[in-house]
Amino acid sequence: MTIELMDGGFQARAARHAALADPARLRIIDLLTLGDYSPTELQAELGIPSNLLSHHLRTLETAGLATRHRSEADKRRSYVRLTSGALDGLSPGREHGVRRVLFVCTRNSARSQLATALWRRVSEIPATSAGTQPADRVAQGAIDIARRHGVNLKNVTPRQLDEVATSDDFIVTVCDNAHEELTGLEGIHWSVPDPLRRNTKDAFEHAFLDLSSRVSDLAPRLHAA
Repeated sequence: MTIELMDGGFQARAARHAALADPARLRIIDLLTLGDYSPTELQAELGIPSNLLSHHLRTLETAGLATRHRSEADKRRSYVRLTSGALDGLSPGREHGVRRVLFVCTRNSARSQLATALWRRVSEIPATSAGTQPADRVAQGAIDIARRHGVNLKNVTPRQLDEVATSDDFIVTVCDNAHEELTGLEGIHWSVPDPLRRNTKDAFEHAFLDLSSRVSDLAPRLHAA
C-alpha cells in the first residue's frame, strides 16, 4: 500500500476524485463533457458568485481536469474545456435524446463540414451543418485533410443557418465567432481554432483531430429521440 500511495498516477487519480467531490465542480465537469463554456456561461448555469467560480475552476485546473484558452472572436473572453483523457475510468453525465445534430460555424467551409462527416462515421443519428455567413465553397484545406483521413467532402456546399436549422436540432457550434454571434441559442459549444487563420496542413490536421476526438466523446452520450 505504501508503494501505491507514492505512485504519481495514484496521487493524480486521488486529486481528480477530490476535485470532483464538490457538487458545483461535478456540475461543471458534467457540462464540459458536452462542450466548452466561458466562465460567464458557467456562472449563469451554476448561479454562484464569480469569485467562487474562479476557486472551483482553479481547483479543476490544478487537478488536471480542465483547461482554458482565449476566444478567437472576443479576446476578452476565455473558454474552459475538459482536458483530454481527464475522465478516463470515470463515468460521464447523463445521455441526451436528440433527433438531429447540427454543426455550426461562421463560413460552414471547414470545421462544421468536417464535424458532420466525422459524426456520420460513428453515429446513426442524422447530422448536418450550416453557417451564419456561409462561404461560396468548402475550403480546399478541409477537402484535402478529409481525403487524407478517408473522408469525402467533395460534394458538399456551405449553407445558411436559417435555411437549415429546425427547433428539434441539437446544435453544436464549432467556432467562437458563431457561438458568440448566436448568444442565447440552445446547444453546446466546441472552441476549435480556425484552421483557415494559418491555412496550413498542420492547422487542418489539428482541427480534424480535435473534432474527431470530440465527436467520439459525444456520440455515446446521445441517442435517437
